[in-house]
Amino acid sequence: MKLYDYDDTGKSKTLAGILCITAIVAVVVIVVFVNRDSFRKQSTDSSFSAKISEIKERAESSVSFSIDDTSHLTVSDLDFYDMYKESDNKDGAENTESTASVSTSGEVSEEATDESTDGKHTLVRYDDGTEEWVAISQYYPKHEYDFTNLVNQSGKMKYFEGDKCVSTYGVEITKDQGYVDFNKVKKSGAGFVMLRVGARGYQTGQITLDDYFADNLKRASDAGLDIGVYFLSQAVTEEEAIEEANTVIEALGEYKLRFPIAYVMQYAKGDTARVEGVSKKDKTTIARAFLNTVKEKGFIPMIYGTKAWLIKNVDLTLLVKEYDTWLSQPEYDMPDYPYRFTMWRYTTEGSVDGIVGSVNMDICFVDYTLK
Repeated sequence: MKLYDYDDTGKSKTLAGILCITAIVAVVVIVVFVNRDSFRKQSTDSSFSAKISEIKERAESSVSFSIDDTSHLTVSDLDFYDMYKESDNKDGAENTESTASVSTSGEVSEEATDESTDGKHTLVRYDDGTEEWVAISQYYPKHEYDFTNLVNQSGKMKYFEGDKCVSTYGVEITKDQGYVDFNKVKKSGAGFVMLRVGARGYQTGQITLDDYFADNLKRASDAGLDIGVYFLSQAVTEEEAIEEANTVIEALGEYKLRFPIAYVMQYAKGDTARVEGVSKKDKTTIARAFLNTVKEKGFIPMIYGTKAWLIKNVDLTLLVKEYDTWLSQPEYDMPDYPYRFTMWRYTTEGSVDGIVGSVNMDICFVDYTLK
């Protein structure tokens, strides 16, 4: 006798279904486990690579990078994808605050600036052959010459404004030139001469006058040439500089110069100079002592120097605004000194009628006779 109804057939069917489903799941798990490397490779080769490409494209405008070995990464490694949000800049302007970039090696570097083309630096060449790009100061007055207006006519440099020549060329004379026929120099077209008065010894410190100075001064004046003079200084104190200036003025006697008295300080080539141990600050102070003494006596003061000397050995802040500059840059077809100057030594191998051998030649861009 049965106490309750029991459907054996239904139970058997249910049990059979459960066993069938369990077997299918087991088979799937086994297949997945056995082929896990294959699935991972497929993910890396297809969807993963696609995601890498998409991220590269979106990040290219701001940060550049490379992934050297994608085979060791999984999709979970790319959770940083959400950091690349849409720009809040509605105008679509680029973010210019950062100039850093990430190289393929992972190193961060600032964008390099080419000092040779940025217009903010000038090249300084030193006597030992080394070079340096130096920043151009915005506080020093700049020259306004257009050097495309320079014309070299048979060794005589001229500067034009339109069709008019507004410059004059001259020569530098020392005892090394021997006897000079200043009348021929004048007829050759020269407008002025710069005569060396004398020098202080590089080591001894003794002041000596140029052997031919007095004679050159008289004959150049008689020939109708405008005259300027210069002194080779090795002063190491302000007192010595003032002594040098007074020596020049005494040597001039009653002559009234129409061109400047130039102060020249430089090192000795192949030898030791007294001024080598003088600081930049003191060189500037000494130069000012000479130039101020000249100015107080009613003459036009001028400082001479190469580009390297003017930029690196004296403080132009205290010189270029107050005194005229005589630039020596004979190795160039046109000067590249950025600051204001009024005279340029453009060659040391000039040839002028009336002078035996080569001679230093200069172009003057201003008319000192009007000063």
